[in-house]
Amino acid sequence: MHEELGTIIHSLSPISNKSLEKIMNIVEFINVKKGEPISTIGRFNNLEYFLIEGICKSFLFTPDGEDVTISFFMSGSVLSPSTTRNRDGKAIINIRALTDTVMATMNADEFEKLMIDDLGIRQFGNTVLRNELMQKVQKEIALASLKGKDRLQFLRRQFPNIENLVPHADIASYLGLTTISLSRLRTQS
Repeated sequence: MHEELGTIIHSLSPISNKSLEKIMNIVEFINVKKGEPISTIGRFNNLEYFLIEGICKSFLFTPDGEDVTISFFMSGSVLSPSTTRNRDGKAIINIRALTDTVMATMNADEFEKLMIDDLGIRQFGNTVLRNELMQKVQKEIALASLKGKDRLQFLRRQFPNIENLVPHADIASYLGLTTISLSRLRTQS
């Protein structure tokens, strides 16, 4: 699993072996079962997450209790950084495993110390933050400017094969569509 974590990190921002070793020294590998929460609104969460294997989603609940998907995370990715999903140490979004997962976790404060002390790790951390921001901006633009069919194509480009891996209700809410509308779009394309 250390090798897979190294691959994720190097794919985002190559760092030296020495820097990678510093990260490996604070990482813990965990398994999260399908349906289990990773982060829950209002609960303390001071971890950074690397998704080695599996699929997760971030989501919120509407006032009516409906689940609205914000983001998907696929194998080989980094979940939203602690600074973007927490306020005052408590989660402001929910994250749940959609499949059985394997993750690497590390204490966010320890990672921040590494970022201060190591330029390569700092560049990696900043790359993760920039990517998070770009993904959110791209999604906002797509939802605001594209028709349903084009939103579905946007999703397919971002997350190949996701339609075969996660519930369509999650996909529909991510795209701002009803499940019926998504079903119609899928049969048209």
